[in-house]
Amino acid sequence: MQIHRSVHTRAFTVLPNGLLQDRRLSYTARGLLADLLSRPDGWREDGRQMADSSPQGRGAVRRALKELKDAGYYRVDTVRRADGTVRSEAHVFDTPQPAPAATRPASGGRGTGGAVTPPVKDPGQEPTLPDERTRAAVATLFRAIRPEPRLRLGEAEAQALAPLVAQWLERGCSEAELAQALIPGLPQPMHSPAAILRDRLQRKLPPERPEAPPASYTECGRCHDPVPRPGICRACAGLGTRTVAVGSGARATPRGVARARAALRGRPQPA
Repeated sequence: MQIHRSVHTRAFTVLPNGLLQDRRLSYTARGLLADLLSRPDGWREDGRQMADSSPQGRGAVRRALKELKDAGYYRVDTVRRADGTVRSEAHVFDTPQPAPAATRPASGGRGTGGAVTPPVKDPGQEPTLPDERTRAAVATLFRAIRPEPRLRLGEAEAQALAPLVAQWLERGCSEAELAQALIPGLPQPMHSPAAILRDRLQRKLPPERPEAPPASYTECGRCHDPVPRPGICRACAGLGTRTVAVGSGARATPRGVARARAALRGRPQPA
């Protein structure tokens, strides 16, 4: 047997040989599993819709799904939302997964005839809504790449990139700087905008900007006015005139200094 393989650059799926050669599965089940694994994450299609688009019919698809479930390639969880509603969530794997532990009836209670209670996820494991930081990062990303129509992203893709965008914003980068880092020099052809954006966001992440040191002041050695560095002020050095604040006056400064020093020594001063 001669095997002829083509080199693909887009629209292809990598599958392990163990899956394709798993003799526990029928060829129908293996073909259905390969079809499921070629779909994007978040794709929704139930068994009835799969059967309607397949020449095998509903019975064959139902049996194939049972084979995949028994072999650990396919699992359906019952998820309880925070509002109390329940929905089903399907998971497809390219390697067999161990079966979840069965829920046994309580001690002393009557059994259910061997029925297994479907696992219900903890509500705390439900994906939370995007926070304000994520929403701001997603909005900034969409505005930055809007001039380039080839950089089209879905909402889920943008949310996956939001943590990287948030780092750019936290380091003081503007929307224009972000666009300049992401848009120029895009490859031709471009197969995965999300992968290209992730690579550029990671490689071009600017360094953290150092914080400005806090301003420190000291007193002039003669008039005790605040000065930025030890010594005397420009007025006392004869290099400029003294600026007197409105409502204070030149005589108020020595008097205030004397009162402050007396207070530190514990001696009362007249008002």
